[in-house]
Amino acid sequence: MPIHDHQPAFRGRAFFWGGIGLGLLLVAALLTHGFGLMGGAAKATPEPAWMVRQGNKIVIPEGSPLRSRLTVAPASADSIQAKLVLPGVVESDPARTAIVIPPLSGRVIDLKVRLGDRVIKGQVLAVLDSPDLAQAYDDYDKAADAFKLTQKNLGRQQEQSKIGVASDRDLDQAKSDNAQAEAEYTRTRARLAILDAPTDSRGSLRQLTVRAPVAGSITALSVTPGSTINDATQPLMTIADLSTVWVTALVPEKDIGTVAKGQDAEVRLVAYPDRSLHGKVLFVGDVIEPDSRRNKLRIGFANADYALKPNMFATVTLVGTPHSQVVLPSSSLLMNNDRTSVFVATAPWTFERRTVEPQLEDGPSVAIRSGVAAGEQVVVKGGILLND
Repeated sequence: MPIHDHQPAFRGRAFFWGGIGLGLLLVAALLTHGFGLMGGAAKATPEPAWMVRQGNKIVIPEGSPLRSRLTVAPASADSIQAKLVLPGVVESDPARTAIVIPPLSGRVIDLKVRLGDRVIKGQVLAVLDSPDLAQAYDDYDKAADAFKLTQKNLGRQQEQSKIGVASDRDLDQAKSDNAQAEAEYTRTRARLAILDAPTDSRGSLRQLTVRAPVAGSITALSVTPGSTINDATQPLMTIADLSTVWVTALVPEKDIGTVAKGQDAEVRLVAYPDRSLHGKVLFVGDVIEPDSRRNKLRIGFANADYALKPNMFATVTLVGTPHSQVVLPSSSLLMNNDRTSVFVATAPWTFERRTVEPQLEDGPSVAIRSGVAAGEQVVVKGGILLND
């Protein structure tokens, strides 16, 4: 009896747990088949790729959103005038600049000019008390006195020779002495003339006068009253004629072939931003500066008002002759590390990167020296989307 009494309860519990197990199996099956169906639906409608890389080329497949965001246009060849913009500086003309060096050593007892003064040719600049000049005057005095004495002696010998009192030997000796004295007198007089020292000066007036060799401005002064000049090569001052000046520009080595003598140049100065000067290249250096690896060129300008002052900074623009060159929109250029590049279409919606060498920029357009030929299809807008 007890056994029969427990059988219905056991059967109920078995039915209960069996139902739960069957439900869990159905849920697992539904989940498994459901996700599989969802995955299958996703694979059935894949989105198109933006771009595909094939070696060094980039292909934009059909249906890619990039096709609507890229603009491709042919590279054009236009007639342009290359402009080369260079840094420059105002300089005095070396042919119009004089370094004043005293002909003798001595002590400066009077300085007649100051730094910045304008002088005329022959104007007295300084007065020196020079022992060397005193020696030159002493030699002159001795030579002048000896010449007078030999002249008198020669006259006596000539008179005595006429009356037969003097011998031929004495007459010849008198002539020789006079010739030697005259030569020494001529030498000492020429020496004073070189020193700009008058022969008739006496006493305290026998001083060394230094005069301006050229007209111009005192641009450097290295002595003061009381200074002693021990070295005859020591300069006293520098005089520069600034009525004509040079603007010197420095040309990079890569652009040397684009400049030439006689080329038109425009110069603008930092000091006068509203003033534009126009001239021609007068000189192109034959030697590259070893430090800067640049070449010098010079443009000459008249400077009657002295507005152009040495060491002023300037900007020099050289304009070349018109020639045909590839021109691209500036929007097509991409910076890649230290190179400038563009994307060129080699086939429909197939592009490759090209390194280009821009020459000059004029507003929205850029002239290209190399890298792209006229007529090639170039990405002029949206190229940044292809950049990696």
